[in-house]
Amino acid sequence: MTKSTFSKETYLKWFEEMMMMRRFEERAGLLYGTKIRGFCHLYIGQEAVVAGMMSAITPDDKVITAYRDHGHALGMGISPGAVMAELFGKVTGSTKGKGGSMHMFAADKNFFGGHGIVGAQIPLGAGIAFSEKYNGTNNVCLCFMGDGAVRQGALHETFNIAMTWKLPVVFIIENNMYAMGTSVKRTSNVTELHKLGEAYDMPNFAVEGMKVEEVHNAIADACERARTESTPTLLEIKTYRYKGHSMSDPAKYRSREEVEHYRDIDPIEQVRKTILSKKYASEDQLKEIEQHILDEVENAVQFAEDSPFPSDSELFTDVYVESDYPYLKD
Repeated sequence: MTKSTFSKETYLKWFEEMMMMRRFEERAGLLYGTKIRGFCHLYIGQEAVVAGMMSAITPDDKVITAYRDHGHALGMGISPGAVMAELFGKVTGSTKGKGGSMHMFAADKNFFGGHGIVGAQIPLGAGIAFSEKYNGTNNVCLCFMGDGAVRQGALHETFNIAMTWKLPVVFIIENNMYAMGTSVKRTSNVTELHKLGEAYDMPNFAVEGMKVEEVHNAIADACERARTESTPTLLEIKTYRYKGHSMSDPAKYRSREEVEHYRDIDPIEQVRKTILSKKYASEDQLKEIEQHILDEVENAVQFAEDSPFPSDSELFTDVYVESDYPYLKD
């Protein structure tokens, strides 16, 4: 696997991206139950996965994920205001206030969700990759899923066809160990989830997901394989969510010691230490970045607060969307 060296600019970008995800999610958690309703799954602790991906892909690559999608949406360039407005159910949200927490979407940013049905995005990710191959591009689709989603039968059907047709797709399991609340060890004899790819001769690797450098290297390698060999890869990125599965989950199935262990290897703090040790920025400069991000998040909250709810007529729009593909118009 590639062992890259990273610049000052990359570390500072990682710090800024991960801190935005962290502070945004913390604010969303505080607003839940008053301004934010419905399902809400926070990304706190897993930020290195998206940050490492963003430095490894091209602007033309496509991304699709499950319902823990706020971090992916922010990483792919949806503004904090549009993400927050979507959480508020406002018309200025990324899906006009109709999708909410689980269904962020922005085709113009090459971000295709945000999917609330467990595992439903897996075959869609392969379909996006098929489209790229069919149209002769050099783009890759990165298809994210949680460790719980790998128990869905659609995963095996998708893996089979992806390898048979040699699709340019990178399947990424964000293994935060507990799915909705049941540990991986209690759901399968196969606990090294990347090995599921071996049944299809799919290249597969385990990745340390609390280290953004490791995530970047693994995804960069997988994307290169997809571009040059048109071969899928399965990455099991081992990460950890500090909060429960959703806002309704008190997460009592984990010990305090376990949570503290992962907080000791917090991905943001690891990047902070590297920046300081290499003198890429001072403590005061990092505090300025944090304050700027806090201000951005508060501006996003105000934007969402000031935005209107959708009109009743919106119930009848976006039910069907005309396609640009000629064969769908015949």
